[in-house]
Amino acid sequence: MYLFKYGGIIQEKIIKYKFYEKAYLYNMFAEIIFKNLQVMKYIKSYEMIIPIPLHKYRKRERGYNQTYLIIKELSKRDNTIVMENDILKKQKNIKPQSSLNELQRNNNIKGAFYIENEIKIENKKVLLFDDVFTTGSTTNECSKKLKEKGAKKVGILTIAKD
Repeated sequence: MYLFKYGGIIQEKIIKYKFYEKAYLYNMFAEIIFKNLQVMKYIKSYEMIIPIPLHKYRKRERGYNQTYLIIKELSKRDNTIVMENDILKKQKNIKPQSSLNELQRNNNIKGAFYIENEIKIENKKVLLFDDVFTTGSTTNECSKKLKEKGAKKVGILTIAKD
């Protein structure tokens, strides 16, 4: 599920949020999600939501994980939303996916993620949250890892789809 097509003002806001130190925009994105009843119903159909992680070097560069901030705020607004941030980890500091074509993205992302605390996802319905869905390389790789470690169902929610 996605909220917007990637373009116009949404694309502009996402780019500013991710690449131009506009961390405060997490609140706007959380508000948009929170006010969308259909999206909230979708989120609540899962037992937990996992933000796509950043590698520690990328997080240090940016200063924050954009997907984590949004879900953290959303879980504050609705305490029935369970966010898990200690399960899916990024072990490779790869080239930014936004700079690559589809084939390069698929190759770039392979082996970039691993699962810790797999007991938490066994037989659970897990929702992955990312900012932009372009080719699906990132979410597909993460979904595969979660399913390999016992997740019953994996869904995907993004702010925008390219």
